[in-house]
Amino acid sequence: MTITITAFEKSPDRGRGLARDMRVRWALEEVGQPYEVRLLSFKAMKEPAHLALHPFGQIPTYEEDGLVLFESGSIVFHIAERHAGLLPDDAKARARAITWMFAALSTVEPPIIDRAIARIQERDQIWYQQRLSMIDERIHQRLNELSDRLGSADWLEDAFSAGDLLMISVLLRLKDSGLLQEYPNLSAYVACGEARPAYKRAFEAQLAVFTAASAD
Repeated sequence: MTITITAFEKSPDRGRGLARDMRVRWALEEVGQPYEVRLLSFKAMKEPAHLALHPFGQIPTYEEDGLVLFESGSIVFHIAERHAGLLPDDAKARARAITWMFAALSTVEPPIIDRAIARIQERDQIWYQQRLSMIDERIHQRLNELSDRLGSADWLEDAFSAGDLLMISVLLRLKDSGLLQEYPNLSAYVACGEARPAYKRAFEAQLAVFTAASAD
């Protein structure tokens, strides 16, 4: 049965590959699995049909042969477990790759998301600059730690894995902030991810949706 994922009909990221369906698209491209995309408006995301798939009314969701999943990290993990290419065969290396998946979403991403929300929703507040400075300090702490751990390596472990896929997806949110450019090895790490053919195919597929929506 063909995999079906959901995505924004008109993505707020304006085709920059930051919406979370991009992570799922990338994972499916890495393992060579075909998929279909069901596009949703913001209104449709809050209607009963979609809430039955995703209780929080967000994207992406994943449907295959009666299985329904939500949360991009869970979906990527499911894909990585079922298809070769995103998790090592060695048990210890596999466990480390899975750990990096959790680190990307639980440790590195939260302050980056806080920054995005603050810039959108709080910039008119008198305390905005102070709050942004505090958030950036938290982000710098995580980037310092990640940069030290990565060193001069191409990937977090010996080979590209789902851990790198999610970590790079998270770091991409900082490309326009100027923060990532302060860490040459992390910038190079992200560039390595963007250079992967599977990433390029996923990006072009998501960009095509935005381009089509903009033309309407």
